Amino acid sequence: MLSASASVQTAAQNPAPAAKSGWRRPPDDELRKKLTRLQFEVTRHEATETPFRNEYWDNHEEGIYVDIISGEPLFSSLDKYDSGTGWPSFTKPLEPANIRTKTDYKLLYPRTEVRSKNADSHLGHLFDDGPRPTGLRYCMNSAAMRFIPVSRLAAEGYGKYLPLFKKK
Repeated sequence: MLSASASVQTAAQNPAPAAKSGWRRPPDDELRKKLTRLQFEVTRHEATETPFRNEYWDNHEEGIYVDIISGEPLFSSLDKYDSGTGWPSFTKPLEPANIRTKTDYKLLYPRTEVRSKNADSHLGHLFDDGPRPTGLRYCMNSAAMRFIPVSRLAAEGYGKYLPLFKKK
């Protein structure tokens, strides 16, 4: 796995929310200006960030994770769990239609690569060693995602997900 270190962007430097961006991927020359080196290498060249030294592996705040490039909603904190791997892991996607998979042969064995549908960002890999109920582990790179806390969902155009976090 390729490892790199870079500072994480602030929310102000990130692309517009999905509703405003049309879930598209700008040209790579634009992305190089907007993303950190690590974010660009992960999303565009299938790099992998360092485990236990990334922004979201130990994030326990409620909210959603969106594609760093397009703003496509990807995962919810409600489906996040500690896999012990040092990367943020989820049992299922928030919006399955925004996720696509393909077989990755970069190691000596085939793996299932996870990419965002519209921006075609490399997000991470899917494994079948996760907890119930799905048995799946979506092992993602923090550098490929942006976290939006519940308190910011409406302001950033993701208000439709607020009901998921209503306390019963």
